[in-house]
Amino acid sequence: MASRTSPPQTAAPDSSAMPRWPARHWAQVSARDFALAQTNGLAAATVAVLPVGAVEQHGPHLPLSVDSTLVDGMVAAALPHLPADTPVLVLPTQQIGLSLEHESYAGTLGLSPATLLALWTEIGACVARAGVKKLLIFNAHGGNVSSMDIVARQLRMQCGLLVYHSSWFNLPLQGSDQAFSVHEHRFGVHGGEMETSMLLHLAPERVRMEHAQNFSSTSAQRAQHYPILGNGKSAKLGWAMQDYNPCGAAGNAAAADAARGKALVEAVGVSLAALLEEIHRLPASTVGAEPTPLG
Repeated sequence: MASRTSPPQTAAPDSSAMPRWPARHWAQVSARDFALAQTNGLAAATVAVLPVGAVEQHGPHLPLSVDSTLVDGMVAAALPHLPADTPVLVLPTQQIGLSLEHESYAGTLGLSPATLLALWTEIGACVARAGVKKLLIFNAHGGNVSSMDIVARQLRMQCGLLVYHSSWFNLPLQGSDQAFSVHEHRFGVHGGEMETSMLLHLAPERVRMEHAQNFSSTSAQRAQHYPILGNGKSAKLGWAMQDYNPCGAAGNAAAADAARGKALVEAVGVSLAALLEEIHRLPASTVGAEPTPLG
């Protein structure tokens, strides 16, 4: 009887054989590095990260830089958790975002929706031109969310990029978020206990706790009396920040502390690193399918 021979086994790719970037930040890499990466497969395997934040008021106790400080701190917390052979490049943080709801407060900087969409889309087009096929837009400002969705789809259609967008407050946080109340999670959305705690960890010298208080939100009052309008899901209000609290903040900032802020930033870092690893493993062919002809 003839012996059966097993089909030849294909060895798993040796990830250590893949070239690596000399740095984790896009702007620290040279044009020569990119030219080589376009020929050796490194660029095509890379996930670019575009951190986006805001420069806007966060009440009387916090600096205008809150969202940009947070997104930078969270990305920095993620990098040590990435395997050395996972190619990730962090683009320059976009510090000015869409802040229409804060325009009535002194110091706020904001772009128009058209300018913001054009800016982020053009950055994405540059990423694609460099040979990188995957992009994560990572955000720390609620006012940017709708713009991220539009930009991600535009880049898919115009450049064939695989684009995900994510905000820190949508990531799984390994239970560290349980250190804050359900009420604070829902209504402490701006300059409240969570953001103030994280700033006490990342930039304590910029926090003025003598001006912090429990900034109550009118949305909590609506939730008690309007079961559909107030449930936070069924209908969305076109709002300005003063509609929630004239002080420009919402949440119990007076209860903030640095220890819980550190735990929250670290948890975001772990989760963000895991997200980047999943995007790296996801086939670039996830997008790019041709539609089935009709007729």
